[in-house]
Amino acid sequence: MTDKPAQRTAPELFTWEFATDPYPAYAWLREHSPVHRTTLPSGVEAWLVTRYADAKQALADQRLSKNPAHHDEPAHAKGKTGIPGERKAELMTHLLNIDPPDHTRLRRLVSKAFTPRRVAEFAPRVQELTDRLIDEFAAKGEADLIHDFAFPLPIYAICDLLGVPREDQDDLRDWAGMMIRHGKGPRGGVARAVKKIRNYLVELIHRKRDEPGDDLISGLIRASDHGEHLTENEAAAMAFILLFAGFETTINLIGNGTYALLTHPEQRERLQRSLAPDAAEPGLLETGIEELLRYDGPVELATWRFATEPLTVGGQDIAAGDPVLVVLAAADRDPARFDEPDTLDLSRRDNQHLGYGHGIHYCLGAPLARLEGQTALATLLTRLPDLRLAGEPADLRWRGGLIMRGLRTLPVEFTPYQEGPDEAP
Repeated sequence: MTDKPAQRTAPELFTWEFATDPYPAYAWLREHSPVHRTTLPSGVEAWLVTRYADAKQALADQRLSKNPAHHDEPAHAKGKTGIPGERKAELMTHLLNIDPPDHTRLRRLVSKAFTPRRVAEFAPRVQELTDRLIDEFAAKGEADLIHDFAFPLPIYAICDLLGVPREDQDDLRDWAGMMIRHGKGPRGGVARAVKKIRNYLVELIHRKRDEPGDDLISGLIRASDHGEHLTENEAAAMAFILLFAGFETTINLIGNGTYALLTHPEQRERLQRSLAPDAAEPGLLETGIEELLRYDGPVELATWRFATEPLTVGGQDIAAGDPVLVVLAAADRDPARFDEPDTLDLSRRDNQHLGYGHGIHYCLGAPLARLEGQTALATLLTRLPDLRLAGEPADLRWRGGLIMRGLRTLPVEFTPYQEGPDEAP
């Protein structure tokens, strides 16, 4: 028997097969072309950074700007490097698109909402939302965990933090759903949803100015009124990106994490045992969330960066104006940084993954996302102990977006019951 010859040409990227399992392609790039120039499905040419050390350097390099104004873009690529519709809706001035000093100023305004203390105070509400959503399908014995659980949980949570009234939250849920359908919805549907959200947020900002509360939007308004010079567009853009980034990453954390556990039964059983009051591994939930973020995290590629001057990353020269995309999913499986990187090990301790980024653009909402992920997984495994996939993994479909990695659906089965969470089997 002879060994299979090594692949000499770069694998095809951004196909449906690639979306299902991109990790073999990323392994090839790490070894043979670690800073790789490619043409994206949108027609934009960009550099993909795939090794951990290079990725960490690039994420912290201030010569790689977040501001799209630095993109040396040809006419066919204009406006194709951000969220569809955000430019037209005047929502560009947010944390993912700006550099210091404006980034420093705006980040400071919202950072108070995501301190460990504030997140801990929010934990009972996250648990309440989690139990309520499970209650809605527990008696059926089946569910689509994306549509019925992973999607609505972070939507309602971030709406509460922003100060969206309960009676308006289902509208935000519908518009958010339009944003993440990508190619499944009508043409231009994402941009229309962005416009609806923008119009709603501007109206809500006006209402909060007259009737402020103890919420994030009211806090932005108070800062604006006390000399922080936050314009209406900045306030709307900040609220928009907190809503958008605050739900899609957590949907994928819960969805990808649950899928990984269901397809690694020994790790899932280990985690279930750790949730018992007398568990031998009581801290496994905390290390487990970090491992799920590393192993198959919610953000596949970090958001866009643009070279402000010629620079070198991983031995590759990059011209001023070129877009650079750091592939977090590839960096977090780099064998030069992680032992047995393709193995899911919920007790992994040396786990400085890049799932939430690195440097000044490290994800502001990471503490909340961790809380939601831990609460969701622990409650699912406790209340639905025989949770299992309904169908074959090969039948699942992954969304085809560039930045995020997540399942379209996650059909599951379990023993139905009608009791409350304290009486679950």
